[in-house]
Amino acid sequence: DGARMALGLLGMAQRKRGNGERAEPQRDQKMAVPESSGGGRRRFLWTAWLGLLGVMLAEGAWVVVDFLRPRRARRREETGGVVVAGPVDRFEPDSVTAVPRGRFYLVRLADGGFLAVSRECTHLGCTVPWVDEEHRFVCPCHASAFDIHGDVVNPPAPRALDLFEVRIENRVVKVNTANLQKRRAFLAAQVTRA
Repeated sequence: DGARMALGLLGMAQRKRGNGERAEPQRDQKMAVPESSGGGRRRFLWTAWLGLLGVMLAEGAWVVVDFLRPRRARRREETGGVVVAGPVDRFEPDSVTAVPRGRFYLVRLADGGFLAVSRECTHLGCTVPWVDEEHRFVCPCHASAFDIHGDVVNPPAPRALDLFEVRIENRVVKVNTANLQKRRAFLAAQVTRA
């Protein structure tokens, strides 16, 4: 009888609520979370993502600027000083020898004179290789070309390749890479003779 009475009271409570649903115990309801804690977490994550995006954009901009910046000044700092190229007899007349340590080409002209020609194109600073078959320097970036003296034979390079000071001491060729000489064109006075 007691159980029937409890069920009857429960049924009356449900009818009194008016919706006919069974009342769920309190422990099954979800605990309410204050709005401020969810909003704060969301705001923090949003700010963190924006910060990371800003860092990525800044790094990308730095890479682009570093790529476009001329490298001439940095290369001179790295190579500054006297480089011993070798004995005079080691270099054949009308030849070009790359000197990687000094980042220049040692040119021995047909008459026996020497020029130390920079490897950097005067257009945008690309490394200009010597092409033996064509007997000239050809820039791979924008097709500028230079003769054995470093004079422009095919633009867009605006002027001749730069030179370094050449000295011959005791029949040994030495090049001062700290002293870059900019020039418009080749002059006979630029040649160092043994």
